[in-house]
Amino acid sequence: MDTPLTETFRTTAFLGLGAMGMPMAAHLAAHSRESGGQTLVWNRTPGRAQEHAAQHGSVAATLEQAAVADLIVSCLPTSAEVDEVLAAAYPNLKSGSVWVDCTSGHPDAAPRQRDLLASAGVRFLDAPVSGGTVAAKAGTLTVMVGGPADVLEAVHPQLAFAGKVVRVGDTGAGFAVKAVNNALLAVNLWAAGEGLAILGLRGVELGAALEVINASSGRSNTTENLIPQRVLTREFPATFGLGLLAKDAGIALDMAEQARGSAPVIAQVTGLYRAASRVVGAQEDHTAALKLIEQMNGVVLK
Repeated sequence: MDTPLTETFRTTAFLGLGAMGMPMAAHLAAHSRESGGQTLVWNRTPGRAQEHAAQHGSVAATLEQAAVADLIVSCLPTSAEVDEVLAAAYPNLKSGSVWVDCTSGHPDAAPRQRDLLASAGVRFLDAPVSGGTVAAKAGTLTVMVGGPADVLEAVHPQLAFAGKVVRVGDTGAGFAVKAVNNALLAVNLWAAGEGLAILGLRGVELGAALEVINASSGRSNTTENLIPQRVLTREFPATFGLGLLAKDAGIALDMAEQARGSAPVIAQVTGLYRAASRVVGAQEDHTAALKLIEQMNGVVLK
């Protein structure tokens, strides 16, 4: 039998203050202040938590202190880091609380994490987010949730960083949808990069070409926003790491293989992003994957 949920979520903890976590936790802190609660923040680098507390009115905490919160939200690079943090926090977890993992995690990790938390009386939702740092700062992220509907109903009002929250299925479904979503991002970005490289080799003015594409059937978020703002400007702002996109495409490929499905485009794109991650750099922005296309074609997309 599931442990009853706590009646109120007066204390929230946010674990992981990266490019996404920093603004997400800021929205939680503002919401907590308005409702008379408190938001604790933790990061593996304590200085980030102290910085957040100074800027946003949260409370920098140790992991042991954060573990006793009524609602714990984590946003870490991979499920492996979540496993490590969960194991360290486990002895101090409070029965009746909820752990919401916004990591772009692996669907196979979710049932294991749910079961471990259940043994401490804690409910679990896998709830990765989409929208990037712009939506994180605006508090308009899309959250795709896997897990029990009653748990989501209880915590939904606390997800102050969300503009849209959708339950997509049982435990692990949120991670699955996020992996496929990001695999589609990878496919669209790579295909657009190849197309623009062809046009560049033909001497076509790429800004004008994008104006046409974005008024035509070839348009996508990558042609409308990412490539004009990050690639053609040569800025490549480090928001979402290239290595993380390669990881997410790989998760989608794992799911296809486990289901004995056929996903040859995702398979090929996963290999290309893994190569780009090694050649260009895993820490570079994901749009910098197109630098590998540039090298392959001897052309610069600008």
